[in-house]
Amino acid sequence: MLVAALGAVMSVATTLHVLLVPRLPRSASGWLAVIWLSPIVGPLLYVLLGINRIVRKGQTLRTEAAPAREHPSPASADDLAARLGDAPHVAALARAADRLTHRPLLTGNRIEPLIDGDQAFPAMLEAIDGARRSVTLMSFIFDGDDVGDRFVAALAAARQRGVEVRVLIDAAGVRYHRPRADGKLRAAGLRTALFLPIRKAFPRYWNLRNHRKVMVVDGEVGFTGGINVRRHHWLALDPTIPTRDLHFRLTGPIVTQLQHVFADDWQFTTGEALRGDPWYAPAVADGDVLARVVTEGPDDPSDPLPWTIVTALSVARRRVRVVTPYFLPDPGLVAGLEAASLRGVTVDIVIPERTNFRFFDAAVRGGIGQFLDHDVGIWCTPAPFDHTKLMTIDGTWTLLGSANWDPRSMRLNFELDVEAYSPELTARVDALVDARIAGARRLDRTELAGRTRLRRILDNAASVLQPYL
Repeated sequence: MLVAALGAVMSVATTLHVLLVPRLPRSASGWLAVIWLSPIVGPLLYVLLGINRIVRKGQTLRTEAAPAREHPSPASADDLAARLGDAPHVAALARAADRLTHRPLLTGNRIEPLIDGDQAFPAMLEAIDGARRSVTLMSFIFDGDDVGDRFVAALAAARQRGVEVRVLIDAAGVRYHRPRADGKLRAAGLRTALFLPIRKAFPRYWNLRNHRKVMVVDGEVGFTGGINVRRHHWLALDPTIPTRDLHFRLTGPIVTQLQHVFADDWQFTTGEALRGDPWYAPAVADGDVLARVVTEGPDDPSDPLPWTIVTALSVARRRVRVVTPYFLPDPGLVAGLEAASLRGVTVDIVIPERTNFRFFDAAVRGGIGQFLDHDVGIWCTPAPFDHTKLMTIDGTWTLLGSANWDPRSMRLNFELDVEAYSPELTARVDALVDARIAGARRLDRTELAGRTRLRRILDNAASVLQPYL
């Protein structure tokens, strides 16, 4: 009797918390089912796993940092109109992103694509070798392989020159390779921290990972995109698991926003605040790209990245292109893609023929048919695995960075993307997408219909589990 009463009290208390905290209806209903189907274990699981304690700490850090943050070179309406050319309607997206991100759109930037690790790694290592004051590096994965060793050596040499170095690696991502890179970095005397260490994070935060990839040198040059520090991405080295990807070199005022994100994550992890010299440099215009950082994470319940994407889909008039390794969009993104196609917008989605997760592939097949029903082009690229994350609209706007089109990136991971307004940059990115499509196979209804009954059952079963992938 006492146990039953205790279970009832716990269930009622946690139910009230579920109903008081804003969340997706399917998430709320899922937790309510767990709570009431198992009146003691369910509430305990909710207390451990269902309460987002990251939000409060993240909001506190942003509030503390805000007074010291200045954003140089904000773009005016005239600046934006001049860059949009024959796509003035895209200005509505910039206005929405102002409110979603609480960051200004910045003028005077240069953004250069770097194809695979073959271009990205030499450029990053060269930047480290030329560092005079500081290097900050954040990566989801930092392997202790031969490529990781090159970065360790370059960072150690920079430190010997008197350069301040900080390295932040996700605590789960660092475990992908033995020997681990964090041990090598610390042995070289480099300040290294792990984001949400597994032992300390479990069970409250173990599922929340930092998927961002950012490097900033002297507060002047930045790198971001989808490439982790590992041999897989350097195709000329003939890795056992070759992985295609795209990274970007950024200069101009946008680098300050990249450094702000690193500084927030570093302070969140270590308590050390990185302010002023040597971490930041006066903003100097170096191009004509208008750009802004768009972050996503469980510390920000306003979901700026998904809303930015939905807004982009709603303003597109001619063409939408998406490249992503993991394509399991939530209902809002599905509706946005299909609505764009119904308006007559050409929508193309480029995904790998196979990912590195077979169960994920099954889930994709289980839900992909709805896009074919709405004339959305699905292009499947052959091996090597393509880890690229890109989006463009109307030859004018590009979204680049670390986020995938899946529930984890949109809800659980800490992600960093950059939105850029530039016909020239978008033309270069679209050319890269064209090259992907030229070597890809277009998925059609006949192929899906040709699956065996067992295959369809397994694919649909995997698709049902989409929110948990």
